[in-house]
Formats: sequence, C-alpha cells, structure tokens
Amino acid sequence: MTTAELLAFMRGNRLAVQASVSTKSAAQAAVVGIAVTDAFELVFDTLDSTRKVANLRENARLAFVIGGTTPGDERTVQYEGVADEPAGPDRDRIRAAYFSVWPDGPARAKWPGITYVRVRPTWIRYSDFNQDPPLVVEFDEHQLAQAAAAVS
Repeated sequence: MTTAELLAFMRGNRLAVQASVSTKSAAQAAVVGIAVTDAFELVFDTLDSTRKVANLRENARLAFVIGGTTPGDERTVQYEGVADEPAGPDRDRIRAAYFSVWPDGPARAKWPGITYVRVRPTWIRYSDFNQDPPLVVEFDEHQLAQAAAAVS
C-alpha cells in the first residue's frame, strides 16, 4: 500500500464517521461528508451550533473511520488528527477542495453559522480484510507530510 493508493482509497469515499470528545468527556460521533486534499487533510462543513464544533473548539483532536460501508468490501481507514477552522487563503483552499466533491456546498455556504473544518492527520491505519492474510498498514505524521510534499 503506497501513500498514493491510500489517498485514492480515501477519496473514493465521500462519507466518514467522525468521533470527538465532549466538554464532559463523553464520546460523540457523527457521519460527515468529506473531501480529502493532497496533504491528506479531511475537510467537512457543519453548523457552528453542532456538538462536534463545540467539542473541537475545546479539544481539537478528532478521529474518523472511512470506508467499510459497501457490502462485501472490508477495507477501512482509521484516521486521527487535529482540527481547525482556517481563515483567509487556507479557508478558500479547503472550501474549493470541499466544493469539488460536494457541488451543493456553495448553496450551504449561505447558511447562517456554516463553518468549514480542516483536519490534519497525525496517524492513519489502512486495513484490507478482503485478502488473506489481511493487509494492515500504518502511516505516521512524518510519512504523510513527505507524501504530501511530493504531490505539491
């Protein structure tokens, strides 16, 4: 499994389960629509009144599961990272990435309270249980940064 194959797999999935921790240390999860940048950043939009936004503003560490929703396809990505809500050119860049995957995104951009979340990876595990023996590959922050630099 190369980083290019990892990026292709991630981009082949438009939904992910996002998990965060509440201000009262309760686990919370939600399905979000995602886009994936060349730097393995995950981008999603949400309302600033949601629990996930309150959680990430208190504790920016998030986790995701991508894949595993297609019957008969037992491939997943476990993704851990740190979230922020960029402004300026970074916000424009991630919004463009998001809108390229979600063409209805510009209509939501007009909603009061809409915000765009970027998550930078700190660790990713790809698992493929379609094969025997299963393939499990981990990528750390350093490997992902190198791969992203090679693309840009």
